[in-house]
Amino acid sequence: MTTLAASFKAVHARMEAAARRSGHNPEDIRLVAVSKSVDTDKVKQAQAECAHQLFGENRADELVRKVETCGSANGGAEFHYIGPLQTNKVRKVVGAASLIHSVDSERLLRAIDARAKLQDIVQPILIQVNISGEEVKQGIEPGQLDALLHLTNSELSHVQVNGLMTMAPFAPAGDIRWIFEDLRKLRDKSVQDGPSVSLKELSMGMTGDFEAAIEEGATLVRVGTALFAP
Repeated sequence: MTTLAASFKAVHARMEAAARRSGHNPEDIRLVAVSKSVDTDKVKQAQAECAHQLFGENRADELVRKVETCGSANGGAEFHYIGPLQTNKVRKVVGAASLIHSVDSERLLRAIDARAKLQDIVQPILIQVNISGEEVKQGIEPGQLDALLHLTNSELSHVQVNGLMTMAPFAPAGDIRWIFEDLRKLRDKSVQDGPSVSLKELSMGMTGDFEAAIEEGATLVRVGTALFAP
């Protein structure tokens, strides 16, 4: 077994253990392998050796390049966009990413909807929420969520809000567990099912804290270092 295969196996084992001890179904939790720091050969290796097909990118140009090389038309990989997204990069990301995790403003939401309309597609997205309240973290304030969901349902027809995303500070998992818990609680009290909203997904947890995130209800964990570190 290669080092890469062993790393994927170890992370999956930790994910399953965290799910089972917290009463969640491991099959409901997906691993987004954060490939932003690795080349396409490493992505292809993960596809071949680890049977893994879900990756996360945080730069628009790199996303497009890897989708063209390793995406569904050339190997079957699915790519999520997980980084900050500027409106001038929306045209590159919409349609290339199967899910955009980092929608953090009405302006960006409308830009994505407009671009998706031009392409005659519906773009799945997540709303990024700044649960921790840190100024350096992107995301809407929790109190802004309901208005954004109402806007999506009432005015936008080319985006689909599939859930919420948050980022926690780099700190011991026990110190930041409340952030994951609060995102889940926010989702649970903000459910606004409608034509463009269905809050099934919670994207939270990275290499240092994904087990705590899973225990609090994460359905998507974004892990890079634990998989691809030398």
